[in-house]
Parts: sequence; C-alpha cells; structure tokens
Amino acid sequence: TSFDAFVGGSELNVAVAAARLGAAARWVSRLPDNALGHMIANRARAQGVDVQVEWVTEARAGLYFVEHGSTPRFSSVLYDRAGSAFSRVAPERIDWSSVFAGARWYHVSGITPALGEGAARVTAESLAAAKRAGLTVSYDLNYRQRLWSTAQACATQEPLLAHVDLLNTTAEDAELVFGARGDPEAVARALAQRFRISAVTVTVRDQPLAAVVASQGRVHTAHRFDVETVDRIGAGDAFTGGLIVSRLENKDWEEALRFATATAALKRTIAGDFCLVTREQVEQLVSL
Repeated sequence: TSFDAFVGGSELNVAVAAARLGAAARWVSRLPDNALGHMIANRARAQGVDVQVEWVTEARAGLYFVEHGSTPRFSSVLYDRAGSAFSRVAPERIDWSSVFAGARWYHVSGITPALGEGAARVTAESLAAAKRAGLTVSYDLNYRQRLWSTAQACATQEPLLAHVDLLNTTAEDAELVFGARGDPEAVARALAQRFRISAVTVTVRDQPLAAVVASQGRVHTAHRFDVETVDRIGAGDAFTGGLIVSRLENKDWEEALRFATATAALKRTIAGDFCLVTREQVEQLVSL
C-alpha cells in the first residue's frame, strides 16, 4: 500500500560510490524532461556526481518495484522499464571525446546493452571510444534474465570484452552467460584467459570468501566482513566503486579487494541503491 522512492541504476550506483569515496565521477544518461527525470539527476548531483544528460520530452523513466523477503521467502522484483528514455538511446548522439575529457576510467554494466539494440550499439560505441581515449575500462557482466536470454547476452557481450581491462562478474552469471564452471578462482582464470582480459574479479555470495581477482597469472582473494544486512541491492555496484577508486590510487590487488569488499559490506547496511558511506567509514571497517 506504500513504498519508498529511491534512485538507482548500476552505473549511477558505481558513480555515487566512487564520488563519496573521493573520486571525481561523471554519469552519462538520457532522462525524461519531467519531475521523475529531474529527481534522478538531482539525487545524483547531491552525491557529488557530475551529470551529463540528454533530456527527452514525452518520455518516461524506467521503474522497478522491490518487495524485500526474509528467509525462506525470497525478495520479489517487478520491472516496469519498457520504453524508457534510455532504452531508446541512439548511436552517434553522444560526444564521447567531450565526455571522456580529463577522465582516467570508464565503467559500464551489462544491463545497459540488454535494454535494446540501440543501447547495445551505444555501449559498443562508448567502449571503443574509451579505449581510443586511453582510459582503463571496466565492465560488470550483471546478467538479468528478465531483460534478455543467455544466448543473447553471450552473443552481444563477447565482442564488447575486446575493449575491457577489468571484468566483474559472479560465478553464477559467468556460468549462465559464458558457460564458465568451477570455483571462483577457476572461473576468474578461465575468463581472463578466454577473453585476454588483464583482470577478472568474481564476487561470491553468502560464503566466507567474498571476492577473488585473477590478474597477470596470479589470484588474490578477500574475505567477507560480517554485517547485518538491511538491503542487498547495490552491493555489487558499491564493490565496483570501491575497486575503481582503489586502483586509481594505485593500490595493489590485495588492498584494493579488501577496500572494495568493505565498501560492499557497508552498502548492505543501507536501504536503497546508493552506497551512502564516507571514506572514513570504509577505512575503519578495513582496519578491523
């Protein structure tokens, strides 16, 4: 009978986490020129994110509704995002050279190309432009079965990975989309070798081991921080934001993984999609 209105989205969640941890973050999107669209942009700006938006009249914002479950009942998600402003994005409309000016890192999620043919083409366009501009590129597989089939996800994303320096995934998504099987370490190694990616991180759910990264023939691990979960949504994006900030600060993989895992753990204590933490809070948890 009632709900709380939160703003979110995979790439925006990452940008918010990175901004709150001290990085300069820019988010590129396409939004409806109405109250919901401006609420989204304003919530992002309030967290320190530079917002570059194409405003569209007679369009809608994508929505989704979450009912949080408790064991043994799972949470329930209802998507209402068909025909959203961003799903109708078109290639050659975004000036990527301007967008990437002064940037060192570009991140995109597998949810974006799942939104339609135009979004998939723009994703490919952006990745190629990021590499031409000399940016480090990260990509979160982030498979959503309600948006596309595993066959579609594999066929569309395999070519994209040629531009990727860091791939983030879960073992479950890697198996569904690419058929990679085994423990997290084996999955990370297999994907790094198969796609010739410099680094692959695999996050792990509900186990003492929280994440692994395979890079340059070595595997590094981080263990889970014990927190009371309020909301799991956005934890993976918080992990990515923490990892990006750490690597931009030239932290080694062991330190970066621990920092990212602590960021994700703290996000689980916060309702909504955004990781509303401070750098000091993350560092305090890391030090425990």
